[in-house]
Amino acid sequence: MKPFLSTLLAAAGLLATASCMVGPDYRAPEADVAEAWSGPDDAPGRRSGDPSPRWWSELGDPTLDQLIDAACRSNLSLQEAGVRVLEARARLNRSIGDLFPQQQGIGGQVAHARQSGALTPPGVAADSTTSQALFSASWEIDFWGRYRRAIEADRAAFLGSVAAYDDARVTLIADVASSYVRLRTLEERLRVARQNVEAQRESLRIVSVQFKSGATGERDVRQATTQLAQTQAQIPKFEESLRQTRHALAVLLGETPDRIEARLTSPGRIPLAPEGIATGIPRDLLRRRPDVRAAELAAASASALIGVARADLYPAFSLSGTFGFASTRAGGHSLTDLADWPNRAYGLTGGFFMPLFNYGRLTNQVRVQDARFQAAALRYRNAVLNAQREVEDGLATFQCRRQAAALLAQAVEAARRSTALATSQYQGGQTDYTTVILAEQTQLDVEDALAEAQGGVAQGIIAVYRALGGGWQTRQERDVVSDDIKAEMARRTNWGRLLEPSEHLPETPGAENGGTNP
Repeated sequence: MKPFLSTLLAAAGLLATASCMVGPDYRAPEADVAEAWSGPDDAPGRRSGDPSPRWWSELGDPTLDQLIDAACRSNLSLQEAGVRVLEARARLNRSIGDLFPQQQGIGGQVAHARQSGALTPPGVAADSTTSQALFSASWEIDFWGRYRRAIEADRAAFLGSVAAYDDARVTLIADVASSYVRLRTLEERLRVARQNVEAQRESLRIVSVQFKSGATGERDVRQATTQLAQTQAQIPKFEESLRQTRHALAVLLGETPDRIEARLTSPGRIPLAPEGIATGIPRDLLRRRPDVRAAELAAASASALIGVARADLYPAFSLSGTFGFASTRAGGHSLTDLADWPNRAYGLTGGFFMPLFNYGRLTNQVRVQDARFQAAALRYRNAVLNAQREVEDGLATFQCRRQAAALLAQAVEAARRSTALATSQYQGGQTDYTTVILAEQTQLDVEDALAEAQGGVAQGIIAVYRALGGGWQTRQERDVVSDDIKAEMARRTNWGRLLEPSEHLPETPGAENGGTNP
């Protein structure tokens, strides 16, 4: 028995040391990246350098800073993305465990038998009881790299889940900033409408006095009344949009709508835009944009799974063994002798399995996985192109809306002066009331357009920084899952050390601390 055991163990060791990994080694797909952004580096609205991780602080609004901080703490969708990081890390640990004996356990049994009559040989007790306790293990040797390729795939999937969390963080920060700017823009447009209502009330008062004195006709009164009612009708629409924006902002903060009012106690101004945006270079997007990293990691995972599928085409080598003790209550023996060394029992088996008639199923599974990898590679290349387009679109929006806002500011000054002149001339009898109506309507339109354009400038900045992938770097300020949620999970399930940030988060994008956790 011993020579056989030595031979079997030597063969298993030889198989393990001579093992290889089938399937392609991953290489990042080539991506088409521009050398620089379109337009000169000193174009209006641009400045050199890399964007700040806390880009929203450039808008100079403390309330916005507090809202984003609250959202990153409490947003439920972000917390869900964080839990998926824990899930992916646990899945990776499970795959690492497959490198060791895949099945092991301890089993035992007690058997009692009774024979009577002619079936019982002379000198043999009619009753017999036997017992045994055995440890067994079965190990499929990773000769073709099936399990190592699975670890590669799950490691890439784990890092992809971190990138997905980072992307959710980028999106959340941009959504909070965009909703806040929209809120302040609506408040400004509401203020403009109310100011014009007051001005038009005064015009109606003047027209009414003129009508009572016989200096003008009833038509002027009706026109002034119509214009005032039309302007007043805009106020409920703005108030409706304002309430809905507040409600949406509350959801982003993970709060009920009634609690958002305490954070927005009074109307504020539209955040001021900085003079320029630091955009870096296009190639930086490959490391800065989390969604681009996630797409690249998805391709890496799909590549490793080709090797997993290909390993099924080759023979699987396995090693199984048992060791334990057995005893009987026959022939002067006792069940209490179970733990005695002479009563030991063991067995060792080596084998292999080679698929034969699979009717092309395994070969076609390799082809399926190869096609999935190619699709993932194409998605990555497309993600890189879209990332560049979104940055260019955001820059165009910011630059054009800033120019429009500057021109509308001039138009507002001219419209206010025009309204004042038209009102004065009407009171002096030098023009009719239609001129006043046109001047007031023009003033309302350009003032409203200016408020919308100022909000558009801030929205353009948000679009650029969203496209640049700014904000995920602040993840290092706190864990991806809140302490309350981790405590709830720990009460329900033994997570070992996996809930510690050092165990489930890489230090930097693309790095991973490896290892398993109990």
